[in-house]
Order: sequence, then C-alpha cells, then structure tokens
Amino acid sequence: MRRAEKSGILVFCGGNTQIYTLEQLMRASAELLGRGSIGTTYKAVLDNHLIVTVKRLDASKTAITSSVAFEGHMEAVGGLRHPNLVPIMAYFQAKGERLVMYDYQPNGSLFNLIHGSRSTRAKPLHWTSCLKIAEDVAQGLAYIHQASKLVHGNLKSSNILLGADFEACITDYCLAALADASTEDPDSTACKAPEIRKSSHRATAKTDVYAFGVLLLELLTGKHPSHHPFLAPADMLDWVRAVREDDGAEDNQLGMLTEVASVCSLTSPEQRPAMWQVLKMIHEIKESAVVEDNTAAGYS
Repeated sequence: MRRAEKSGILVFCGGNTQIYTLEQLMRASAELLGRGSIGTTYKAVLDNHLIVTVKRLDASKTAITSSVAFEGHMEAVGGLRHPNLVPIMAYFQAKGERLVMYDYQPNGSLFNLIHGSRSTRAKPLHWTSCLKIAEDVAQGLAYIHQASKLVHGNLKSSNILLGADFEACITDYCLAALADASTEDPDSTACKAPEIRKSSHRATAKTDVYAFGVLLLELLTGKHPSHHPFLAPADMLDWVRAVREDDGAEDNQLGMLTEVASVCSLTSPEQRPAMWQVLKMIHEIKESAVVEDNTAAGYS
C-alpha cells in the first residue's frame, strides 16, 4: 500500500520538506529550456516566486519502467547529494505522467559556455578553466559511481549546468536507466562508448568514463563531439594543440589533460580507468601546476 499511496502526489527527496504543492507547480508559468532524449525540460516560476526546473519524461520512452520500479529508482537517485550534482528535489507520477523537479541553475549549461555566444574563430577556454570544470565533473561522477553504484548514462556538455559560483554541476544523472536502451539521441551519439553506440547494451561506469573523455576533449578544443576526428592516442595532443593554436605556453598541463582524455576514451572498456582514478589524475595535474607556479615565483 505504501508505494500505491505515492502515485498522484508530489514526493520530495533527500530529506526535503514540502516547499511547494502540486497545485502550485501546475499553476506555474513555464518556459521551455530544452528537449532531450527522454523528456522535455522547463523553467517553472511558482506563485511564491520560487524557480524550479521541471523535467517532464516522455511516457512512450519510459513505458518499459513500471510505476513501482520508477518510484524505487527515484528514491535512490533522489537521495544523492554532492556539491557537483544538481539536486533532485521531488518527483511525481500518475496516469503516465512523470515529472522530476530540480533546483534551478541560473548560469546556463557548459554547452552554452563552450559553444554559445562565442564566434567560431574564438579561442577555446583557458586550460585552467578546463581543469577546474573537469575536476568538478569528475568529482560528481566519481561520487555517483561510488556512493550508489548507479551510472549517469548520458553525460554530455548540455547535461552539465553552471551553479551560482560557476561551479560545474551534473544534471539528468541516472535517468537514462528509465528508458528503452535503444532510445536514439543524435546529440548524444558521439559521446557514447563504442560498446553501447549501436546496441541495446546498458550504460556502465566505464561508458560514463568514455563520455567524460569526450567531454574533456570538447572542453580543450571547443569542438562539438560530432566534429572530433577518430585519432590514435599518440596523435591526439597534436590535434588539440593545432585547434587551440597553442604556442607552447600551456604545453605541460595541456599534454597531461589530453592524456587523461585519451585514456578515458580508449575503445576497450577494460583499458579505461575508473572515475576515482581519473579524479586522482586531475588532482595530480592541479598539484603540478601549483608547483610550477611556485617555482616560477621563486619559491622552492
């Protein structure tokens, strides 16, 4: 009976008390933010001036997940809390309607930061910004893998939002598991690991690592994943340097970040590192940059 009672009501997650009602949500003014592979996302302004992000899941894409399975999954995912995850605040389901509510993030997506208002001739982000964003995303992803044994399943730059302090926060995590594995999303294809690209195989922690490698190359080059050439690991740094028109000033850290992207996006899943290992590599790059700065400043 307990599960049945939750159908048709707004269920708040992660210990949150009810800060708005279903009626307030239904009355809210809504602005379309985007359409994804399994749903449509809206910005909703409630009558108490609270702003929330609402993801309306596509009923036909998530029909394979029963009501009981949906509730169990959302209780697990809704309990995840980390500074680099956009928290799920609440969920709702009734008669084929499924909604997931998040905190609203005011500064847009990483996709917009990389590709948005800048001209095609503009330089990619400075390597220090790439390193900071990579660290944020790696921390959030490693937390998902270690805290829950769940996987993101659809990591890409449009699913990373910028928080109030421009920290990178992962969204849409673990929702891909609710949909038919054959669901096609042209924007995500280039981010998918070879073992799941043209099959009904489910995403794994290692496919998340692959997507992270692709994301890191997108950060370093400013190029959408669909425009990344297929390169041997040994040729990747030359391509990154050429795209960035790098004069060698950022050579050391750029080389190390490219190496991380390269090892994450290896064809064989067994050869890819775990996310905690990726995070360790990024921390080592960060420490090497501090040492170099101190040396340059005359400290020893």
